[in-house]
Formats: sequence, structure tokens, C-alpha cells
Amino acid sequence: MAELLPLSPVPLYTQLKALLRERILDGTYPPHSRMPSENELGTAFDVSRITVRQALGDLQKEGLIFKIHGKGTFVAKPKAFQNVSTLQGLGESMTQMGYEVLNRLRSLRHVPATALVAARLQVEEGSLVTEIRRVRLVNREPVSLEITWLPHSVGEQLEKADLVTRDIFLVLENDCGIALGHADLAIDAVLADHDLTQALDVQEGAPIMRIERLTHTADGTPLDFEHLYYRGDAFQYRLRIDRQKGGTA
Repeated sequence: MAELLPLSPVPLYTQLKALLRERILDGTYPPHSRMPSENELGTAFDVSRITVRQALGDLQKEGLIFKIHGKGTFVAKPKAFQNVSTLQGLGESMTQMGYEVLNRLRSLRHVPATALVAARLQVEEGSLVTEIRRVRLVNREPVSLEITWLPHSVGEQLEKADLVTRDIFLVLENDCGIALGHADLAIDAVLADHDLTQALDVQEGAPIMRIERLTHTADGTPLDFEHLYYRGDAFQYRLRIDRQKGGTA
């Protein structure tokens, strides 16, 4: 068993927190398993109950564990996350962090543009657009349902593309030769309806994070309009926000 270093300048609770975090992340303490009690941890690592409580408190703030009154402390299921400081597809981003990302293609159809889709893509309402529905799986677990609408001329080029293992962004850039520019995002929350329960393996009424994303080409033309539905228990969006310099009070 790894030992804590009492003479280290690093506080004991910080050492214990790091050790427990490592065991959670490497699967020694699997998701939903019960953690040893405060007394058991104190005895195992020869530290006070206050030290144990501080370490567990920090891990709970990080979302790695949760407590159930009267039953103990349990390991939470780690959430995958995507940093949205740059424009990337889910697979492109997650693969770089060592996750396996696959797509379950539910449908690729050419459909009349609704009023919303037409407005976002700047096409005539009722004109043909391509609609792609995919379930995104991270480490074989369904994490999101992605509904994508593209101009019909672009969508036709995706009919023979590998949409199971590749991000649509990469297909657009590498196969279609389209330079992507920027995206506008809006984020809100919805409750899972029947379609989402089937796609994401959640209960009806479960909290779902919804992202509306409109991606433009490098010259500013709307190209790719999406509704992205993420399981609230399995995924996070993360971003960094800097305070503008020179602002006035």
C-alpha cells in the first residue's frame, strides 16, 4: 500500500486526496462502489479523521465521489468533458485525451427544411437539406445524440463518408475541401423525451444538456446546424473565460 509522507511539505490531506483520486481514476475504486469509511481510511493511512474528511471533501467538490446519508460515500461515474475554447468535433477532441469515440448512425435523410433550419442555414423553407442523426459513444457508452442539418449539396457528399468513426468536421474539411471558420453556440437544458431515452439509455424525464451549434465556413457562410443532446450524468462542456483588460467599474 502506498504510504503518506508526514515530513513532506505537502499537507497530509493533499497527499491522501491525490492517492485516493488516483485509485478512483485507475479503477481500484470502481464507479458506484462504496468507499472505505472515514475510520477505515484513517486507520489504513495512519491519519486523523479530520485529515480524511478534508481529502474526501475536496474529492466530493471535484465530483469524483458522492455521499448518501446513512449509507456512506460512493464513487461517482467520471464525466467525459470537452474543452470548447477551440472549434472541434467531439471525436476529434476526445480522441486526443485517450477516449474511444464511435458513432451509431441512426439515419441520413434528405428532408424539407423546417422554418428554424432554413433560417439558420439561410436557405428557403421547405427546400431540401440533409439531416444526419448519430448517437455518440464514448468508451462504448452512449453520451450524446447529435442531429445535424447541412445544405443538400454538401449533404450529398457525405452519403458515402465514414460517419461511424469520423467527425463530420473532419469529413467536411478533408473530403469536401471546405475550410471551417467559427461556430455560434447556445446552451440550455431539457428533459429526456421518448426519442432521447431510446438513444441515450436514460429514463424519461432525465436531465439533458442541449447545445445548438451553427458552424460557418471560413468566409462566414452558414454550413452546419446542429442540436447536440448530452447526458447530464456523463458529460461536461468546459471553457476558459478571461476578464477583459482595461475595463471600467
